[in-house]
Amino acid sequence: MQYRNVKKGIFRARPNRFIAHVEVDGAVEVVHVKNTGRCRELLVPGATVYLEESDNPARKTRYDLIAVEKGQLLVNMDAQAPNKVFQEWAEGGGFLPGLTLLRPETTWGSSRFDFYWEAGERRGFVEVKGVTLEEDGHARFPDAPTERGVKHLEELIRCQDEGYEAAVCFVIQMAGMQDFAPNDKTHPAFGAALRRAAASGVTVLAQECEVAPDRLRLAGPVSVRL
Repeated sequence: MQYRNVKKGIFRARPNRFIAHVEVDGAVEVVHVKNTGRCRELLVPGATVYLEESDNPARKTRYDLIAVEKGQLLVNMDAQAPNKVFQEWAEGGGFLPGLTLLRPETTWGSSRFDFYWEAGERRGFVEVKGVTLEEDGHARFPDAPTERGVKHLEELIRCQDEGYEAAVCFVIQMAGMQDFAPNDKTHPAFGAALRRAAASGVTVLAQECEVAPDRLRLAGPVSVRL
């Protein structure tokens, strides 16, 4: 996926989950943060960030915060990006050969999954999770407790009982990770649910990205350590 009109700025503060104060061209702007997660290890005062300028003059905020430098690591933190790059990758044949249908945002049971797919007589659901947390070269999810994430995994297990295939894909919004593992320290219940899902046959994928200030794409698999 490609961004347009990207500018560099310096992060100053985040008054709430939705906005940040960023210095751009010598002036402090109120910008929209495209990730409502905590991201405390990313958004630290003085960090270099990247903003996409909106072409909508009616918007209250002129910029969206889409990426941040964490030392030498560039992290995309656009929460909408993982689904977009997964869809590009899947439609290009990366997820499953012979894919004939890929439908976003499909409800099954009491959950809404990110994608429903068909390939010949095969059919299934995929849930996509964006990963922005890195610890010493290892990717981790989640960065905060996610009861919704646990529910999705439990529903994926039930999908299989009804004859569907099921997968969860962790899109790591950075490059150069050694592996991926659930963040048991922050939310042990999610890690336990992920292990139950894997043991029941749910496919667990982790794909890191090629990241630039103005673009993001899936680059290749990362080993999953459960």
